[in-house]
Amino acid sequence: MARPETPALAADIIIELLDHKDRPFVLIERKYEPLGVAIPGGFVDIGETIEAAAVREAREETGLTVKLTAILGVYSDPDRDVRGHTVSVVYIAQAHGEPVARDDAAGVLVVSEQSLPKDLAFDHGRILADYFAVKQGKRQVITL
Repeated sequence: MARPETPALAADIIIELLDHKDRPFVLIERKYEPLGVAIPGGFVDIGETIEAAAVREAREETGLTVKLTAILGVYSDPDRDVRGHTVSVVYIAQAHGEPVARDDAAGVLVVSEQSLPKDLAFDHGRILADYFAVKQGKRQVITL
């Protein structure tokens, strides 16, 4: 039997900044298509765990070394990425320091729910709505 064709796998990371009042989080301005403001993240490499991909992508895009604290959820809508069907495991992480745009990031933003940009890439508006529901105690996560 031939191996089935499956969606691409990605890891996205909501990075809470511990050194800032009220623990804001990091978004990136994407350098490559599709452009827009997004949660840091990217594709899992062959031979890499999803957790390792999340930590690597956070470091590559923001310069931050993160500690993964929870899994927010798995997002699999076939239309969530215009490049093709992509499934993402979304982590919540914590970090110290100041983010710096690197690799696939043209810029970084430190934001809160109140300062969230309106037009986010992919389905990241939905993901962040789920994150805010967790912060309000209305939704559960898988604690690591």
